Amino acid sequence: MAKHDQDKSGSEGSGRKQVGPRERKVKILATVGPASRSPDMLRKLFLAGADAFRVNMSHGEHKTHGETIAAIRALEKEFRRPISILCDLQGPKLRVGTFKDGKAVIRHSGHFTLDRNPEPGDETRVELPHPELFGLLERGQRLLINDGKIRLKVIEADDDRIFCSAEVGGVISDRKGVNVPDAEVPIPALTEKDRKDLAFAVSHGADWIGLSFVQRPEDLAEARRLMGGYGALCAKIEKPMAVRRLAEILEMSDGLMVARGDLGVELEPQEVPPLQKKIVNAARTAGKPVIVATQMLESMIESPMPTRAEVSDVANAVYDGADAVMLSAESAAGDWPEESVTMMDKIAIQVERDEGYKARVRFLDTPPDATTSDALAHSCMTIADTVPISAITVFTSSGSTARRVARERPDTPMLVLTPSMRTARRVGLLWGAHAVTTKDIGSFEEMIAKGKRMALRHGFGAGGSRLIALAGVPFGTPGSTNLLHVVTLQGNELDDHEG
Repeated sequence: MAKHDQDKSGSEGSGRKQVGPRERKVKILATVGPASRSPDMLRKLFLAGADAFRVNMSHGEHKTHGETIAAIRALEKEFRRPISILCDLQGPKLRVGTFKDGKAVIRHSGHFTLDRNPEPGDETRVELPHPELFGLLERGQRLLINDGKIRLKVIEADDDRIFCSAEVGGVISDRKGVNVPDAEVPIPALTEKDRKDLAFAVSHGADWIGLSFVQRPEDLAEARRLMGGYGALCAKIEKPMAVRRLAEILEMSDGLMVARGDLGVELEPQEVPPLQKKIVNAARTAGKPVIVATQMLESMIESPMPTRAEVSDVANAVYDGADAVMLSAESAAGDWPEESVTMMDKIAIQVERDEGYKARVRFLDTPPDATTSDALAHSCMTIADTVPISAITVFTSSGSTARRVARERPDTPMLVLTPSMRTARRVGLLWGAHAVTTKDIGSFEEMIAKGKRMALRHGFGAGGSRLIALAGVPFGTPGSTNLLHVVTLQGNELDDHEG
């Protein structure tokens, strides 16, 4: 497991290039695919504003994914900046069987049967090779086929067949996907493919694992066990059943993704926006990162410019205080991957410069828990609102202090100093966090001196600026945040030879 060892060498002492803090606090997660997996394009996306990269395990071979991860790690070394990698598991897929002619037409308002007969189907029936669904469905429940393009309503179901009426008919072809929005489907969130992909992701040091098809908190337990303590677990909320058990799922996960594509298939379109806000608010209240994903700049798959509606969609996610916004096919397979990242960067910067942004992003009340750590994190925000502060410098080994500060959505940028490269990469999806790996500190005096040097070196202040330092004593003890100090930077405190 050498690939997971904590990197305590410190990044600030090398002579490589250094990228300063972004002009925004929300993060950009870019999906990697055929259009963007070359080292040159990954470099362009990073420079355009991508803070983290998503490796979609639904497509491609492990060899290709390994090359992608290696190229991203090379960027880290080149620019001396930790970069988060999220490996997104495919999850189970329900599909119909095959047809005699490869496809058939289901008549509008006609009848159609899903059964356990493996023979090729026709316009009246087709195999559904998922025995766990038979006997589960009840009259009036829905089956959605091919991303909801075909909508069936159950008339009668037993252990051998599901007899339906076609609310919306159309052309159905071999192995199209099936969604079951009205029932909790008794299948695990991890398939055999997912287990292999998860083992690959862990062995290659993925910082986040995206778990698909989550319906219940128990779905996260096996993934946790297989991860073996490496990486963070992001539950993708794409099923109505997951929304109903959101609090329990959130408690079991390290973060959430609002997977609006599948969520929009199983729900009516008008139901998705309020649910998006509900999921974002729940994660923010818990102090866990939340990603808004899918179709954010969809038209930029083919066009160099987005629609005004798409721009507003991205802007609203930023106004809601999401930790990250995600590009899918726009950066993975589109004609304009670099331009898509650039556009998302511009939208986020413009929103955060809006004079009404601070009030909007803090509209959600996130009162501190009755702990010293939460009280001090809350104090960072109130101090920064009262006196000019150039940065909040957070010393952390696990990242928990950084999450507490980010939950408050302070107007001041946050510089996260940690001896752990794993922690630095993990907070790459955290709102407002700019992580730097540095050597351990052993005393209060060393903490203050180190915080000043790193703030100056990484562009978080100049001579005369004031800085908040937040840490825990004894140093190196996770969850012991109990110290807050305000210091003034001196321009001559930067020592380029010390790490």
